[in-house]
Amino acid sequence: MVDRLTEIKNEEEKIRAGGGAKAIDAQHKKGRLTARERIAKLVDPPGHFFELGLYAAYEMYEEWGGAPSAGTVTGIGRVAGRQMMIIANDATVKAGAFFPMTAKKVIRAQNIAIENHIPTIYLVDSAGVFLPLQEDVFPDTDDFGRVFRNNAVMSAMGIPQITAIMGMCVAGGAYLPVMCDHILMTEGSGLFLAGPALVQAAIGQKTSAEELGGAKMHAQISGTIDFREPDDDACLKRIRSLVDKMGRRPGAPFNQHKPELPAHPAEEIYGIFSSDPAKQYDMREIIARIADGSRFDEYRAEYGQTLLCGLTRIGGWAVGVVANNKKHVQIAAAGTGERRLEFGGVIYTESADKAARFILDCNQNLIPLVFLHDVNGFMVGKEAEWSGIIRAGAKMVNAVANSVVPKITVICGGSFGAGHYAMCGKAYDPRFVFAWPTARYAVMSGDAAASTLVEIKIKQLEREGKKLTDADKKELYESVRATYEHQTDPRYAAARLWVDAIIDPAQTRQALIEALDAASLNPDVREFKTGVLQT
Repeated sequence: MVDRLTEIKNEEEKIRAGGGAKAIDAQHKKGRLTARERIAKLVDPPGHFFELGLYAAYEMYEEWGGAPSAGTVTGIGRVAGRQMMIIANDATVKAGAFFPMTAKKVIRAQNIAIENHIPTIYLVDSAGVFLPLQEDVFPDTDDFGRVFRNNAVMSAMGIPQITAIMGMCVAGGAYLPVMCDHILMTEGSGLFLAGPALVQAAIGQKTSAEELGGAKMHAQISGTIDFREPDDDACLKRIRSLVDKMGRRPGAPFNQHKPELPAHPAEEIYGIFSSDPAKQYDMREIIARIADGSRFDEYRAEYGQTLLCGLTRIGGWAVGVVANNKKHVQIAAAGTGERRLEFGGVIYTESADKAARFILDCNQNLIPLVFLHDVNGFMVGKEAEWSGIIRAGAKMVNAVANSVVPKITVICGGSFGAGHYAMCGKAYDPRFVFAWPTARYAVMSGDAAASTLVEIKIKQLEREGKKLTDADKKELYESVRATYEHQTDPRYAAARLWVDAIIDPAQTRQALIEALDAASLNPDVREFKTGVLQT
C-alpha cells in the first residue's frame, strides 16, 4: 500500500507541473499566473483545494506530446467561506486547448455542480478546440458544446456561475463566460468568436487582438463584461468579493450533528487493508477509522455477513454504509441447517436481500449512502442459482438505481463484474466516485480474464491446426494478463474519468466529508419509487 501510494504521489507531482518549466515561465512572462497559482490565491487560506480529475488523460495523446490533467484543473475549494466548484484552463498545456478528455472533464465537473447545486467559478485561459482532434471534441452529446448547454441549465436552476477571462477565450469557447452571471476580464486578455487571423481570412478585415476583443473594448463598447481588472491578482480579489456577497439557499434535509473524530487513527488503515485476494480483513475495522467516534450501528449483523450494512456519522453527517466484507464466514444453510463457508468479498443471495432492504430504508429516512467496494462479484454455481441469486441481485440493483438520496462510492480493492454495478458503480449515478491506489476495476480479475482469454485463443489456434507448447501458452498467458492488469489499474480508470479522484486511504474520511458537504447544498430530493421490485 505505502509503495503504491508513494508511486501515485510522485506521479501526481509530475502531472501538476502541467506543460513543464518552460511553459510555466512563458506564462509568467505574459504577466499571468498558472491555473494552479490562480486557484491557490483564490481559495481561502491555507489554500485547501480538493482536486478532481487530476489523472484525466493520463498516458493519452502521447503522439501530441500528452495532455497532463487534460489541460484543465477542476475541483472543490472554499472561497470566502463558500464551497465552490472551480474549473480552470491550464494554458501551459497546448495553450489550454480542449482535447476530447478536456471537454469530458469540464462536463463532469459541471455535472457534479448540477447534481449538488455547487456554485461554480471558471478561470478561462484557452485557445479553444485542439484542431487535430476536432472530430472527437466538437459534435457529440458529451463534447465541447455540452459545456455551454450546461451553463444555460445551471443558470436556469439558480446555480451561481462566475467567469474570469484571464487569457485567450476564442471561438465557441467565447460563449461560456457570456452565459454566466458575472464576467470579469483582465487586461491583455482576448474574447472573440474569431481571432484576427481568422477574421482577415474570412472577411478580409485587418485588426489587432486588442481592438477586436480586448478588455477595454468589451468594458466600454460592447458592454459584454462586468468588471475590467488590471491583472490576475486584482481579478481573483474581485471574485472573492463577489462570492462574499452571495446569498444562501436552503440546504438538504439530511441529519447532521457536530463532527467527532474517529477513536482510531486513519493511518492504521494501511496495516488493516489487504489487496491480496488470498488474505482476509474485517471491513468494520476500516469503517472504525472513518466514522465519527468509530461507532457503527450494524444492520442485520448476523445475516448475509459478506456484505456489511449499517448507520454511522461521517463529519457529523448521518450516512448509511454498504460495504463488502473480506472475512470468510461459516453459516447454517437455510432449510437443512448444514454448515457452509461463505467467502469474503462475494455477494450471496442473503447479502443482496439485506442490502436491498437497507437501501430502501435509507431512502425512506433521507439518509445518504456510502458504498465501500472490495467485491469479487455475485456467487455462482448450482446452490447460488437455486437460492435465487439473480432475483436478489436484481432487487439490489433496482434499489441502488432508483435511490434518491446522494450516493458516494469508494473503490478500495476489487470491483468486478455485476458486483461493481450493485455496489453503485459509475453507471448508477453516484455523486462522487473515489478510488484507493489498490483499486481494481473490471469485468473480472486479471488472472481470471487471462485464463479465459488464453483458453479461447488456444482452442482457436488448435482448430487452425497449430499446436502450442507449454512455454508458448505461458508467454501468451503473461502477455494477456499484463495488458488486462494495466487496464484494471485505477490510473487507467481515472484517465478516462471513471473515477473522480485517486485518494490516500488515510484521507478517505476527508474526501467523504467534502462530498457530503457538497451534497448537502442540493435541497431537492425527489419521491422514491422502485417500479417492479423482485421479491
